[in-house]
Amino acid sequence: MRIGVGSGNPVKREATERAVADSDGLAGEPVIESCPVSSGVSEQPRGHEETRLGAVNRAEAVLDEGYDLGVGIEGGVAEYDDRGALFLVMWAAVSDGERVGLGTGPSLALPDAIAARVRAGAELGPVMDDVLGESHVARNQGAAGALTGGRVDRTDALRTAVAGALGPFVTDLY
Repeated sequence: MRIGVGSGNPVKREATERAVADSDGLAGEPVIESCPVSSGVSEQPRGHEETRLGAVNRAEAVLDEGYDLGVGIEGGVAEYDDRGALFLVMWAAVSDGERVGLGTGPSLALPDAIAARVRAGAELGPVMDDVLGESHVARNQGAAGALTGGRVDRTDALRTAVAGALGPFVTDLY
């Protein structure tokens, strides 16, 4: 089974590899490859709907490249209530062209200073690079790793989202 991950980011491919390794029920020996595709949403998705849509768009675009299973992963920011807190959110979608499974990773509150910059129009990844004085945080620990003091890194957070999205493909409960 060829599984395409709709991104060139190695963290997203690794998260998918971990989720698939934890899953029984997939037919054949899985081969997982990165397949950069467009999300069809803004660079910094805002809200659950746009973030989820980006994941679904990526999963379906991967299928157009000839894969048996498409995986889309999208990170965004969203508010949960009227208190004004902004959260890092992550969505994953898995599609075989007929079914789409969805899953989310942990949601983490952004510190006020970071949230203010994102609300002003900045993308979270570059803001985290600036705040941490590092480059390519999104390809390493991610905001999740920084915001949890390394207790949950980006790969593990995304693995959870992908594992949830794999549900319809690895269990008869759906």
